Amino acid sequence: MTRTWFITGTSSGFGRHLTEQLLARGDRVAATARRPEALDDLAARHGDRLWRARLDVTDTSALREVVDRAFAGLGRIDVVVSNAGYGLFGAAEELTDEQIDAQIATNLTASIQLVRATVPHLRGQGGGRYIQIASIGGQVAFPAMSLYHATKWGIEGFWESAAAELAPFGIGVTVVEPGVSRTNFGGTGAVLGAPLPEYADGPSGQLRAVLSGELPPLPAPGDPAKIADAIIASADQIEAPFRLTLGSDAYAMATAALRDRLQALEAGRALAHSTDADDTVPATGLAGH
Repeated sequence: MTRTWFITGTSSGFGRHLTEQLLARGDRVAATARRPEALDDLAARHGDRLWRARLDVTDTSALREVVDRAFAGLGRIDVVVSNAGYGLFGAAEELTDEQIDAQIATNLTASIQLVRATVPHLRGQGGGRYIQIASIGGQVAFPAMSLYHATKWGIEGFWESAAAELAPFGIGVTVVEPGVSRTNFGGTGAVLGAPLPEYADGPSGQLRAVLSGELPPLPAPGDPAKIADAIIASADQIEAPFRLTLGSDAYAMATAALRDRLQALEAGRALAHSTDADDTVPATGLAGH
């Protein structure tokens, strides 16, 4: 079935792969990017099935205008993909106020504003699908990536709530959690804070050495083309899978983190119950069985 997609951040990475594959299979794509000219080759090949707009997702008024224009021009958009984002690396103390604000504005606030801009259209047309490109970094965390993790954990929490709000309108939600993939995320797509000597021998300094090529790169098992294919396939499912964990590393890291978290929670069960008021009937759940 031919669909129409709206995707942010399409000039590179997952956004580019998604756009290429969707056009190749005959779908229409409303592709937004800071540099839409990066898609000139696809426009020449696919003609009016590729609708393009220049967009900085942190400009909320421009975001709303582009969304409205896309729905008006294309008539119906079946799938919205929030993909634009980047990684900010360095210890929290090494980051500037401007870098912190920009990371939150791009990775978290813009994703939320895209929902607010598109949902009235999706609701009005009787439903649709929303796909959030998140990260396994929304389930696990590593030193020297604190602000990146803050945005990814934040968008996970947002969707835990918002997905239930949208379900009655026929809007399905999928949060995609890729592991380390062979994109430009850790290369030209990365932003680093200014190094402080106090952190040089710690995780921040080591990560800088990896990103600069002084140390071997981290293993990157994820194939972005295969990840894009899995994302597209998820939209073909009748029921939207809420989470899509992609990559063997992502699966292993999430499994270990969740097991450790559950073990720590169970260890504190008696303490948790001890702080109830005396007349409380304890809530039951998986831990109580």
